[in-house]
Amino acid sequence: MNGGSSAAVAPPPPGQRADVLEVRDVTVRFGGLTALDTVSLTAAPRQVTGIIGPNGAGKTTLLNVLCGFVRPDSGEVSLGGTSLTGLPPHRLASLGIARTLQGVGLFRGLTVLENVMAGATSKARAGFWPALLGLARSDRDERALRQRSLAALGRLGVADQADRLPDQLAYGLRKRVALARALATEPRVLLLDEPASGLSEAELPELGDLITELATDASVVVVEHRMDLMMSVCQAIAVLDFGRLIAHGTPEEVQADPAVTDAYLGTEDPTGQDGPGEQDGESADG
Repeated sequence: MNGGSSAAVAPPPPGQRADVLEVRDVTVRFGGLTALDTVSLTAAPRQVTGIIGPNGAGKTTLLNVLCGFVRPDSGEVSLGGTSLTGLPPHRLASLGIARTLQGVGLFRGLTVLENVMAGATSKARAGFWPALLGLARSDRDERALRQRSLAALGRLGVADQADRLPDQLAYGLRKRVALARALATEPRVLLLDEPASGLSEAELPELGDLITELATDASVVVVEHRMDLMMSVCQAIAVLDFGRLIAHGTPEEVQADPAVTDAYLGTEDPTGQDGPGEQDGESADG
């Protein structure tokens, strides 16, 4: 681990510490493979924290731990001092953890609005039986959910697509709908898994502005291969290599770190220039 970079990120102001996401000594093993090896890092509220590294570094596994898809073999994840370790995804969603996937993951048979509402049910107050029986509380719940979902679509500039089906939209718009579905949960922590995948170079500046704007309300954690995007939007970047954290600091510090250069040698330069054999996308585990 690189100790020089890891001490460089300033702690959040005292008034924001309640929503600090902390990962402490997290280890994940799949059979004889160690996907994460005693990884520790923090993500401050109202900031963008990037997670980068070569293919197979453990980036996607770390996101899976944060959203409850994978339970670590050891270590702890906490938010504002409350342990999240071992909680199932639906419980984490109710506590304010939201995630987008590398693809869009939309239901083809539902409208755009219905897709967003389906993702925001963790905020519903009425349970299954009130909804089934059509009770008044369920009706109020659905109206509130619809309004919250429309607001999320409006924030991303796609409210006018609410009644369309996903397959009727261009890929970039479908990515926005998937993000709106996460936003409708009103997350404290927003996990973005390769948000730039499938987007053109011309679409990256707008995506960067959007990610920056999202961080005004939540802690945003981003896994992404597009280093130019990461260097421009992140306040802090953590670098993984073979499951270990090798650097954690500001974009400038990480970019100048020799350990990061060594990790990317022959694959991708951390400034964003592709090296031999590297393509956009991720292996089975980022």
